[in-house]
Amino acid sequence: MEVLITCFFFALGAVLASFVGVLAERVYTGEPLFAGRSRCNSCSRQLTVLDLVPLFSWLLSRGRCRTCKARVPFLYSISEGTLGVLFALAYSMFGLTLQTGILLIILSVLLFIVLYDLRHMIVPPLASGVLVLLSVLYAFITWSPAVLGPVFIVSGVIATLFFLLFALSRGRAMGLGDSPVALALSLVAGPQALAGLLFSFWAGAIIGIGILVSRPKGTRMGIEVPFVPFLALGYVFALFTQWNPLLLTF
Repeated sequence: MEVLITCFFFALGAVLASFVGVLAERVYTGEPLFAGRSRCNSCSRQLTVLDLVPLFSWLLSRGRCRTCKARVPFLYSISEGTLGVLFALAYSMFGLTLQTGILLIILSVLLFIVLYDLRHMIVPPLASGVLVLLSVLYAFITWSPAVLGPVFIVSGVIATLFFLLFALSRGRAMGLGDSPVALALSLVAGPQALAGLLFSFWAGAIIGIGILVSRPKGTRMGIEVPFVPFLALGYVFALFTQWNPLLLTF
């Protein structure tokens, strides 16, 4: 039975990730959020059920539209698989609890923000506000009174750090939207907040260096990379592994 429930949560995460991907694109373009089925961005063919099965549709079509053969971004399949795994892990770690339910919603909103930031280099203020509110609720439900105070203090300090990086660099080192996302994820990570911050900067440094090394010679030195995906990667890793290289606990 446990295996079946875990598989259900994986499938639920994959399906929601597919929906979140469509939602992120429609919010940016201004299309009605529930305006019928999705279409191919290249030939505008309306997608059928066969095209909309998370993960499997991309594999069966070999990552291309079945009509015009245009490439379907692999990012969608990555997001479906990732959210599916995270949903399954959340159930395995926390069971069928209110904490799990709120965490699943937080992960879905976080995916929306990550996809939006990756595609359009901006964090939607409404989405980040919702993420903060959900994270505050999660913190009150999850952390004991003895831990709650330090969690809020550390989370506030981390958010302030990101805001100062934005203000002092005039947006060149960090975006304004990174601060509320860091606040929200720190509240969710709790005692793992500092570890999540460390992992985020590690991931950003490694991938940033990789981009610099791999780009063609003679290109401009300037490079703009959204940081929210690294925040998500670092904090989610810290939350689900509970590994803290800093060996700091509250």
